[in-house]
Amino acid sequence: MSDDSSVQRVATALRRRAAVLRPGDKLPSSRALIAELGVGPVTVQRALDQLVADGTVQTRPGAGTFVARPTTTATTDTAWQRVALGDSPVHTAGVERLLSPPPAGALPMATGYLDPGLLPSARLAAALAGAARRLDG
Repeated sequence: MSDDSSVQRVATALRRRAAVLRPGDKLPSSRALIAELGVGPVTVQRALDQLVADGTVQTRPGAGTFVARPTTTATTDTAWQRVALGDSPVHTAGVERLLSPPPAGALPMATGYLDPGLLPSARLAAALAGAARRLDG
């Protein structure tokens, strides 16, 4: 049984600690964190998993857990596409008309799916049940 509040408490404490350290600095070992924070090893591991997932720390097996270097995402200039291809040929009015509910009594065909009332669900269920009862089915 997991106590999510203790995992969050440990994750918050480790985030605060990582915020004052420099990238590449080593965090205390799991054993030291267990003793210091008074939690179990699973709680520490789950908190570290959260920090790894959000990029706060990185783990190196056999070496320890380290504060991660901030990642920078390069923005790509896509302005050339608009210049080369021009404005989008999609007219939003047509798309909105296709996605709007049909008038009463009309069957929508724009989505590519049959109306649930037209599906032969009962017949398919009966055929499947009959096939399941046969030994060679």
